[in-house]
Formats: sequence, structure tokens, C-alpha cells
Amino acid sequence: MIDLDKIEWRDYQINLAKKALGKNCMIVLPTGLGKTVISLIVASSCLSKFDNGKALILSPTKPLVEQHSRFFKNSLKLDEDFIITLTGEIPPKKRVERWDNGRIIVSTPQVIENDLISKRINLRDVVHITFDEAHRAVGLYSYVYIAKRYIEEGSFVNILGITASPGSNVENIEEICKNLFIDEIVIKGENDPDILPYTHKRSIQWIRLDLSDEIKDIKKLLDDLIYERMDDLKSLGLINSHYKDLTKKEIISLQKSVRSSLLNNPSNDLFFAVSILAEILKVKHAVELIETQGISTFNRYLDRLMVEGRSKGGSKAAKRIILDPRFNKVLELSKNINKENKKIIEIKKILSDRFNSTPDSRVIIFANYRDTVDIIVKSIEELENVKPVKFVGQAKKENDKGLTQKEQVKILEGFRNGDYNVLVATSVAEEGLDIPATDLVIFYEPVPSEIRSIQRKGRTARRRYGEVIFLITKNTQDEVYYWISMNKEKKMRNIGTLNNKQDYNDHRRQKKVLEYFKDDERIKVIVDHRELRSNVAKALENKGVSIDVKTLEVGDYIVSDRTCLERKTTHDLLDSLFSKNRGFFEQLINLKSSYDRPVLLIEGSDLYTIRNVSPNAIRGLLSSIVLDFNIPILMSTDYNDSAELIYSMAEREQKKEKRTPVVHSGKTKKTLKERQEYIVSSLPNIGLSTAKSLLSHFGSIRSIFNADKEELMDVENIGEKTAKEIRYIIDKEYQSSSSE
Repeated sequence: MIDLDKIEWRDYQINLAKKALGKNCMIVLPTGLGKTVISLIVASSCLSKFDNGKALILSPTKPLVEQHSRFFKNSLKLDEDFIITLTGEIPPKKRVERWDNGRIIVSTPQVIENDLISKRINLRDVVHITFDEAHRAVGLYSYVYIAKRYIEEGSFVNILGITASPGSNVENIEEICKNLFIDEIVIKGENDPDILPYTHKRSIQWIRLDLSDEIKDIKKLLDDLIYERMDDLKSLGLINSHYKDLTKKEIISLQKSVRSSLLNNPSNDLFFAVSILAEILKVKHAVELIETQGISTFNRYLDRLMVEGRSKGGSKAAKRIILDPRFNKVLELSKNINKENKKIIEIKKILSDRFNSTPDSRVIIFANYRDTVDIIVKSIEELENVKPVKFVGQAKKENDKGLTQKEQVKILEGFRNGDYNVLVATSVAEEGLDIPATDLVIFYEPVPSEIRSIQRKGRTARRRYGEVIFLITKNTQDEVYYWISMNKEKKMRNIGTLNNKQDYNDHRRQKKVLEYFKDDERIKVIVDHRELRSNVAKALENKGVSIDVKTLEVGDYIVSDRTCLERKTTHDLLDSLFSKNRGFFEQLINLKSSYDRPVLLIEGSDLYTIRNVSPNAIRGLLSSIVLDFNIPILMSTDYNDSAELIYSMAEREQKKEKRTPVVHSGKTKKTLKERQEYIVSSLPNIGLSTAKSLLSHFGSIRSIFNADKEELMDVENIGEKTAKEIRYIIDKEYQSSSSE
């Protein structure tokens, strides 16, 4: 199937592919050494054994999906119509058509996960899956769910994970192997004998810079502000005398501990501590910015802090900080610094020298913050021969709408073709980009992650000699992060080869258990398609629930014809307190008007501590929901707990009450048939199926209401007790002040 003229055959790739064909394997190979070629060999080998088999190539972003799709189309003799691409931009119906017709499917994992949960596709005919950037297969990432489904459903299973770095923590690597059902992980380095002939020399340079006196003055004021708040924590008994050594990570851990204590022992001291810790984190972030990013990025952060502190819905932490005299002094000093950032000066010098000596050079500058990316681009765009472009993610930030995936693909193509020669990027450019001509990578600041550091450095020396330059401000977080990542890299290289033994039959047996139950005997829940992001649907499915994904106008989870749940996280609920529109309350009105027994499900155990909001304001909101809207509230700790509650209600409604899930809407008019069924299903102990039986038997609602007890009992599933209750409801005189 492979076009032999399109691939540069390398012995190590063939040997690694052979290993991956014999067992589920994760291959760790430095960037630029052909991990995708190994995937190509393994996938095409599996397909050659099965005429109707499919190979699934998963990659975390659309630019990577597009890149892999081009590579497979260019490298295989297979008709391009059989090599398809799936992303979230393609409507579900068209995705199903493509899936049915494709033999090689290149996709983002979220799309496959959603289509599996929605029962649009299955993995029975899949004979190979490649998990690109396999280090992501932890926690709730889509890779984990897809791998589990593949083990349960696949008639023939072959799994390949590929990554440039799985990390240095053995426990994390073992989790990845467990989640992807990996038998063996093979780690190859640039200095391995079989790899060495294909690698190119890469030099690493450190440029160490001093903080200016002006910035040192600002930093001292901020440090004093932090130390004073640390003294407050010490007086509360939360920290000891070595408080100055607490890191940002330790502060966050302490914050979680205090919030946990608040749940069991609410006190003014603990609420005060939560606010103090929030202040410390904000000021520590300011210190990190002025040390590592420079005055311009720092000033942008101060401006946002001022807006937050002055706004009505702003946090107490921000309000207290901006009222501190030292903060106002910091503002005054920072606005009067006119000197250009030393890192920017170095970047200008490096780029001028580079493009004067090597005009066809390609450079990537990595920075952690979008503000810094903007500043770098603006600072270098006037340099001779320099054609910079900003490359950031899709997410919208303050005054920054981000880049769509189409825009990202277009920029990378322009960088590859020479329309741009300097890519100024955030972390979105770290993974998998095929830009072989890059010969210089600049770290605006080091990162403490060995995975990200390896990926960034791997952008260069892929086809020729390359350079990596670290800009490090002396005696700051820059130096700390650099040595952290270096030590982790060294630890990763010493891991070597790991074996992982698992009993995959456990998962197949679990699937067999579900097959004993007929589909019409399983609990059913109708789920709004937007809820697929919450992991609740996956948890319900793991319990054997039959999930029906729809676009719901009202509610999130329908468990019967009368019961629908609206799910809100604690974040969502508190945001509704400060929302300018009344969307949340309109949701409640629609929920109440559409279902007889609506429920609000609040997920999270940090309702009173997640934000600095008055507990009385939260209690007032909850009271309004119960008393004004007459909607009961259920609380859950996390997505698993939410799934258990939903399952419990669905089981009660469907098994005990014999009711079935029905979509109602408070926004669109029901058909006559639906309205008739809805009216009859509101009678005691009458579900939708029994309502249909009654209407079919009697022909109209009037005839049902005129029927006596014995006539009602002639209908299937209507016993004497139910018939009596129906006649009681119909015949009982209405009393407006009844206490029943």
C-alpha cells in the first residue's frame, strides 16, 4: 500500500514498526525522526490483512490532523477518497458518511469520543489506532475513553502510541501505558547508535541578563506586599516561620486545604485566609511577570488588575491589592520606565545577525503569554528582512480572540513557504509541527516541564544544524525553571524500556455482561449534546446506561416524561449571580414549564469557597430557586457523583414508575399527538407508553376521562389501584386553598 518512492526508509523505523505490529506499543522518539512514518507502516500493514478494516490516526489538534492527512495521502497508493479527515467543523451526519466510506480516518480525539458516545460510529472494524502525542492519555482526556472502547469492541486490536516525551515521572508513564493498554514502551534517544546517522548537531546557548535597578525597586515593593500577607497567614497559624520559602505551588496547595477546612468548619478567620491567599497568588504572578516577561507585559497585567478591583463584581483580593499604598507606588514606578526590555533587545540583536548572515533562515520564538507574543511581534516587525507572525491558540483571551484552526494552518503554510520567517508562538506550536527548515529556536523564558522543553527544542535541527537559545534573567524564576526541566529530561532519559502487563480480557468480559441485557431493558437517558464535554455522559455509559444524544432546548438530562435535570457546575451557578443577562433564570422558567418534576443539579463541593462571594448571596440564590421557581436542588461532588444521581432517578422513574424519557420543550409548540400524550401521561402512575395505550383504546382524552374504573382496567398495565387514583383525580372537586 505504501508508495516506496515517497518514504526515506530507515532501519530503526522498520525495527520499531515490527515491534509495534507484535504488541501494543508506545514509541518515544525525538522530534523530526519520523514517528509518523512508523505509524504509516504499522497502519498499512494492519489494513493489508483485513479487506474491510479501518485504521484510526488520532492527533490532538486540527493542524496536526491536516498535516498527518496530507502525509498519508502523499505516501500511500490508496485512493485518496478512502483517506478521510474528521474534525468538529464537519456536521455529524457527514462525519458518519465519511467514517463508513473511509479506510484510514485521521481525526481529533474529541470528535471520535463524541460520535462513539452518540452511537454514530463503533470500533468493531478498526484494526489499528495510532495515538499521536500519547503523553496526553491521562485523566479524562479523550484518548483514555477511546482506547477503552477499542479494547471492548475491536475484533482485532493493535495500538500504537507515539510521542517525543512521555515525561520523567514513572507513575505518570505507567498511567499512560495502562490507559492505552500498552504492552511495552520503547524510548530512543538522539545518541542511540541506530539513530545517530540521522540526527543533526544542535547547539544550546544561554544568555543571562540582569534585572535593571528600576525593576528591582518594583520587585522589592511587591515582595514586601507578599511578606506582609504571609505574616497574616502566620498569625492565623496556617504557616510557620519559614514562610518566605513558599512557592506558588505550595500556596495553591495551602489554598485548597483552607477551602476544604471551610466546608467542615466555616469561620471568619478561614474566609479571611482564602482572601489573603488569593492576594498572594495575584502578587506572585505580578512578580513572575516583571522578572521574566518585562515591563510591558507587567503593565498590561496591572491594568487588568485595576479593572477587576474597581468593578462591581471584582474579587475582594483585587480590591484590597489596589488599595495598598505600595501597589500605587508600583503603578507609578512601572509607568515611568521607558527603557526597552533587555530580552527584547537581545532578540532584536539575534535576529538582525541571523538574517544578515542567513537570509533563508527560519526562527521560532516561544513565549508563555499572549501579551508577550504581541510585544515581541510589534518590537521586531520593523527589523530589516524580518517577517514575523503571531501564532497562538483558539481560546479567546482578554482583547484577543485567538486564531481559528484554519488560520493556524494557513500561518504554518506561510511559514513553511517563506511568507513569514519568524514564528512568535505560545505553547500551541510545541506539538508535532512539521517545519523542517527551522534552524533557530529562542526560549523567551524557560519552562519547568521536560515535555514542553523537549518539544520546543525539537522544532530545530530536523534537517540541518540548529541552535537553541535560552534567555534567562539572573536570580529569578527563569533559572529555577531551567534547571527543573533539565533535571527532568535527564531523569526521563534514564528510564529506558518498560514492560506493562495487563489483563485486557477484563474489559472484554465487562462488555459481554452488558450484552446479556436487551437494549429495551437498559436504563435510558436523553443527553444534550453540549453535555458531552462534562464526562457525565461517559460515566453514565460506563454504568450500562443507553445514551441518546440530542440537541435539547430545555434541560441537560431527561430521565422520564416528567423529570428533566439542568446541570450547573459551581462556577456556572456563581457566574449567574453576576451575569448581565437573565439566561439562567429563563432556563429555570423553561424547565419548570416543560416538565412536571424538574431538578437543578449543582456539581462541585466548593460552592461557598470557590469565589469570594458572600455566603448569604449564594443562600439567597438557592432559596429563590426552591421557593420562587419551585425547583428542587440536588448537590453532587463531581461528574461521577452526578452520573450516580442521574442514574438513580432514571432507574426509579423507568423501572418502578414505568415512565420513559420524553423530550418536551417550553419554546416550541408540541404537535396535537404530543400534547394529547402529555396530558394523559400527567395522570397518576401513567407513563408515556401507558398514555399511548389509553389513547389507542379509548380514542380521545374525553373518552378516557369519561371511563369508569372497570373500563380503565381493561387497558394493559392499568390495575385497580391506578384506576381508582385516576378516577379520584378526575372526580375530585378543585379547592384553591387545599392543603393536600
